[in-house]
Amino acid sequence: MTEKRVLLGVIAGAHGVKGEVRVKCFTRDPQSFGSYGALTTDDGRRLEIAELRASKAGEAVVRFAGSSDRDAAESLKGQRLYVPRSALPPPASGEFYHADLIGLRVENAAGEVIGRISAVHNFGAGDVLEVDLSDGNTEFIAFTDANVPVVDISAGRVVIEPPSHTGDE
Repeated sequence: MTEKRVLLGVIAGAHGVKGEVRVKCFTRDPQSFGSYGALTTDDGRRLEIAELRASKAGEAVVRFAGSSDRDAAESLKGQRLYVPRSALPPPASGEFYHADLIGLRVENAAGEVIGRISAVHNFGAGDVLEVDLSDGNTEFIAFTDANVPVVDISAGRVVIEPPSHTGDE
């Protein structure tokens, strides 16, 4: 079985003429983007960071080994950058890597399986779980302690208690 990979960033485009790229970083601190070792792309390329500096919030300027001109940098635009899950430190208590949540079984409070987590999104107001329900529908659940009181990574499950709807439906 292939080791799970974690998406750390996406190359937004070239930066200057010396082979540097702008990377939208999904790490807490863009400066830490280079702390996890070599990166791989969707097509299996392995990229080693030669130079890195934080630029604006959530972004870093990176030069990869072997990339020395704008054409090389332009060819990387849009590439998603991954590291093996094992390269990341354990999350703090109450925190979870999105990659660890995707694929978990979703149960209701009675322990009945109602679906699986297919994605985790953040549209600006906090994390939202996308749940593919067993009946073929999809539901979005705000990832809060009230809505998701149990997250048990080792057992491969979460328990959801969806908010009750009030008012006319």
